[in-house]
Amino acid sequence: MPPKFHPFGASHQAVLLVTALALVLMIVLSRTRFAGMAEKTLGTLLLLEFPGTMVTHLMTGSLNAQTCLPLQFCDVAAIAGGLGLCFKKQFWCEVVYFFGLAGTLQGLVTPALQFDYPDPRFFAFFALHSGVTIAAFYVVTGMRMRPAPGAVARMMGFSLSWYAVTAVANVTLGTNYAFQCAKPVNASLFDHMGPPPWHNLTAIGLGVVLYSALYLPFAFRESKG
Repeated sequence: MPPKFHPFGASHQAVLLVTALALVLMIVLSRTRFAGMAEKTLGTLLLLEFPGTMVTHLMTGSLNAQTCLPLQFCDVAAIAGGLGLCFKKQFWCEVVYFFGLAGTLQGLVTPALQFDYPDPRFFAFFALHSGVTIAAFYVVTGMRMRPAPGAVARMMGFSLSWYAVTAVANVTLGTNYAFQCAKPVNASLFDHMGPPPWHNLTAIGLGVVLYSALYLPFAFRESKG
């Protein structure tokens, strides 16, 4: 049996440290002639995350209906981050910023993960969550692709569209993408959002609050300008 993951154990602490150092490195590189290369490298890695994760599940025998579609919140954030970093498109930079800091960052700190180092699924999980978190901070600091006016409404519209597609998949396939049908096994923010399926309404309301809070620093800059 693969080793069981323990939140904030040695392996988790090591990942958090490496993630922080990688973010600092990316910001430093953004001030150099290597900025473009660093952005393309991270963007390409994010676009390869889901295919790589599928290969990992195939190798470990855990490829099934729950793992074969890129419908998790963090999967969408990774694809958006890859597109934003590689092509510098405002919309995708906004998606990875809001999705990454409102959701993926929580997944990095309170992982819904059962497998510890050195299981391949451990590496796949943290490559995704660390990469998205780094990209979310980087697009507004290193690339300066800050959310434009109306970003909160755009992101809520995009989020609700994704949530609806995911709900259809869950009902059709009997899956639990985005934890719409059941909460994560490990402790997380979901534990304080009410019982299923009502926790979905709380999640939507919390999304409005978090997106608004993430946009607030930029709204303040606009009012000052």
